[in-house]
Amino acid sequence: MKSKLLVATLFGVGLSFGCVSEQHDVTLTANLKETGPLLHKDIYGQFAEHLGRGIYEGIYVGPDSDIPNTKGFRNDVLNALKAIKVPLVRWPGGCFADEYHWRDGIGKQSERPVKVNTHWGGVEETNAVGTHEIFDFIELLGADAYINGNLGSGSVQEMAEWVEYMTSDKNSTLANERRKNGREEPWDIAYFGIGNESWGCGGNMSPEYYTDLYKQYATFIKTPPGKKPKLVGSGGHTEDTQWTDVLSANIQQNMDGISYHFYTLPNSDWQKKGHATEFDNDDWFATLERTYRMNDYLKANIAKLDKNDPEGKIGLYVDEWGTWYDPEPGREPGFLYQQNTLRDAVVTAVNFNLFNQYADRVHMTNIAQMVNVLQAMVLTDGADMLVTPTYHVFGMYKVFQNATAIPFTIDSGAYQQGDKQLPAVTASLALGTDGHVYLALVNLDPENDASIELNLSNGNFSKLTGELLTHDAITAKNTFSQKEVVKPAAFSASLNDLTLPAKSVLVGRLQ
Repeated sequence: MKSKLLVATLFGVGLSFGCVSEQHDVTLTANLKETGPLLHKDIYGQFAEHLGRGIYEGIYVGPDSDIPNTKGFRNDVLNALKAIKVPLVRWPGGCFADEYHWRDGIGKQSERPVKVNTHWGGVEETNAVGTHEIFDFIELLGADAYINGNLGSGSVQEMAEWVEYMTSDKNSTLANERRKNGREEPWDIAYFGIGNESWGCGGNMSPEYYTDLYKQYATFIKTPPGKKPKLVGSGGHTEDTQWTDVLSANIQQNMDGISYHFYTLPNSDWQKKGHATEFDNDDWFATLERTYRMNDYLKANIAKLDKNDPEGKIGLYVDEWGTWYDPEPGREPGFLYQQNTLRDAVVTAVNFNLFNQYADRVHMTNIAQMVNVLQAMVLTDGADMLVTPTYHVFGMYKVFQNATAIPFTIDSGAYQQGDKQLPAVTASLALGTDGHVYLALVNLDPENDASIELNLSNGNFSKLTGELLTHDAITAKNTFSQKEVVKPAAFSASLNDLTLPAKSVLVGRLQ
């Protein structure tokens, strides 16, 4: 029998669910001449923290390494990340940002102080990768920089001087110090964060106290004309909306966006989060149910912004998101290394579709993290490396960077377990910068296919051509002995006979 329909729209109309069938019948309706918000390229940003093997070994091995590198950065990792068009890199943290003092990371590497990374494993931090090195990396990628300043243990003067060091084109002492250290021209900073997780590792503050500090620190961030970055306030997490509310109500200038953090834990339990690669269909549902809470959390925070900022000047920046599982046995727990399966790929696509859905406020996000940490794009083992299922989804969705959303409605069957229900299929639809119309579909259901009917007006298309990512096993992963177990396959189908396999991600161009 056919399932009843789930109804949703790109702009957040409520959901209604029916019974489950063996095949989901899905109808997507759109007028291709209508346009929605810009899907900012920075929605597809990434996060590189000084954590575990994320920076050292992961992206940086030093210029004297036997591993082929450019300016100390691994060529294999650079080439992999360039292929998916990473638009934005957030650095140096994370929790690490509020114990990072920028002067420790400039000058001769051999003379830089060795510190202890108190947040992540208590390991030595050599400061070999500092300001100059990370901008080398970002420029090699062709990406933009999101720099996170130290509010928690730093000072107003320290933060202001760092910004001057990076951006000044004058003959000031700080600008000349930058030149002496090898960089003549100032760098461009796209975003600058004033603290991180100030409710927790960044200082255990109240939003009211942080608001006053923010206004003080932001006052002294000064750059040459046209060089000022978008300033980011440290916001809330999970279901907490008070940070978004207090900041947007009380900071009337010098704030372009408020950060927001949410991690997907299968068990919603920080003490027993769940295994990265050993799980069943129940765990799969629990993971997808947790990640889809992002929908409600985004709506709740955006409601606060709409109340306090009706003109829409302030963005919501989801600058930490992704899956977080239990530490891998035998590894340092503080390094947060975990494997990455087809489940993580589906989680990624579900979140991308949500970010695109709320793109009028969600202008930037950063997955945690790029290499060897949490939901990584790339894993390394000495000179060896592999790309993960999540990496492939980023590559498939790169066509949505700076695309223009096309509003749509989608009627989809329910994917449910017990009394909990999710949409079986979610989507993104947009006009790409190349003039083509792109459609992304993700089937959350690990067992049932979906029959897709497209009702598209003001367009003459007959087929969908692109890439499909799926696998027979929900636990499928890429390993150093089998690197291509999960990878996209070419896809082409008539719009009159379009079927989306179970547990799959599809991105294609309408033709």
